[in-house]
Amino acid sequence: MAQLLVLSSTHGGGLALPALELLSHRVRQIPAEPAQLVNAPSADVIFIDARLDLVGAKSLCKILGTTGIDAPLVLIVTEGGLTAVSTDWGVDDVILATAGPAEVDARVRLAVGRVSKEQVSSRIQTSGITIDESSYSAKVHGRPLDLTYKEFQLLHFFATHPSRVFTREQLLSEVWGYDYFGGTRTVDVHVRRLRAKLGDLEQLIGTVRNVGYRFNVYEEDQLPAASETAPS
Repeated sequence: MAQLLVLSSTHGGGLALPALELLSHRVRQIPAEPAQLVNAPSADVIFIDARLDLVGAKSLCKILGTTGIDAPLVLIVTEGGLTAVSTDWGVDDVILATAGPAEVDARVRLAVGRVSKEQVSSRIQTSGITIDESSYSAKVHGRPLDLTYKEFQLLHFFATHPSRVFTREQLLSEVWGYDYFGGTRTVDVHVRRLRAKLGDLEQLIGTVRNVGYRFNVYEEDQLPAASETAPS
């Protein structure tokens, strides 16, 4: 059962998508006004009513796109309104207001499933480390790491290329970019800082003498136990 939020362009009356009343999902409908979004309840899928006001609905979609809301946006339209919808609306799906319960339920399940799949694919778990690409965050044995943006990029690059050896020049090019004018010393400094923050797992970033660095992959039973205190 999903949590559904309907942003309706009409006040009072029934649901903007009547078929939702015949499904078991939890549905809440509020006015489609920007001010209402401040205290809007969380939802697995957000339906936006564009039946009567296409211009207002488009503006609302763009506002939602800037708020960081990660729930799928589904636009409710009339047959005639379909011609006005384009990719710049920023919605994930479009559904007719006359759609039946089976179609609506299928759209909800597909929308929720896509989000779940994206969340799984954006998370990397390896050798005691969890990296979440969507939030640019990382954890060691469940403990959050306080990483700079470049440290996160470096850790992410290592974790997505396990066991491969990279020279300092290659790391500088891949992580910092071709237009970076600093020297390879920058790589050594960031690796040292990253190792310090990894604490007990600092050995994951191995040094290959006279070549560069490598991300070592270990089985769970090969890893040291998590420290009770974070490294200084």
